[in-house]
Amino acid sequence: MSSSMNTSIRRLAKDIVNKYIIENMTIGLGSGSAVAAMVRELGLISIKDSLTFIPTSLQIGIVAEENNLRINDESRISEIDIVFDGADQIDSNLNMIKGGGGALLKEKIITSASPKLVISADSTKYVNSFTRPVPIEVHKFARRIVYDKLKKIGGHPQLRTLEKGYPFITESSNLIYDTIFEPYENHRQKENEIKSIPGVIEVGLFTRRADAYYKANNDGSFEIICGKL
Repeated sequence: MSSSMNTSIRRLAKDIVNKYIIENMTIGLGSGSAVAAMVRELGLISIKDSLTFIPTSLQIGIVAEENNLRINDESRISEIDIVFDGADQIDSNLNMIKGGGGALLKEKIITSASPKLVISADSTKYVNSFTRPVPIEVHKFARRIVYDKLKKIGGHPQLRTLEKGYPFITESSNLIYDTIFEPYENHRQKENEIKSIPGVIEVGLFTRRADAYYKANNDGSFEIICGKL
């Protein structure tokens, strides 16, 4: 990532913190570099000791610890006031693909619990239509049957593996199929169709609109897109 893009991400993180954070909030944290920048900015504010954070990944949990933020567990999910997250791709209708880091299950759980959602991503993540596969988290027992059923509904699933060929295992001990689908228009319908397959834990299609989408540009600037209709 270029230095100017890093500058953009730091600036938008500061803007988000200034606009959305008040004392005594419970904050859900997604995953990725933009969220890590947000966490570092949160570590600098004077009211940080009044805040509680629920991270969705070990990666962000470690960054939060390094910045002396107070972390809580899933028992506080129902109390979340706002979620900060990133995205792997955002289409022209503000649908998202998430799960490139494997935390899609926990990210969707905290998103469903929160009244507010703010997304930040670099400009390359904003596209007219999706060009990357949809991550689908799958129980290991259902590995073969889910693969077959995804093929039947027009999917081309590929088991996610590590560099040496071992299967990628999520922090929830599941597998991920990165799946290209034949062209479709209704993303919510496709999300529900995939989730109806027994053994599918969660789908990396996020069709809920966020309150705001921040776009980091490669010249040090950022833009804000309102997500509400």
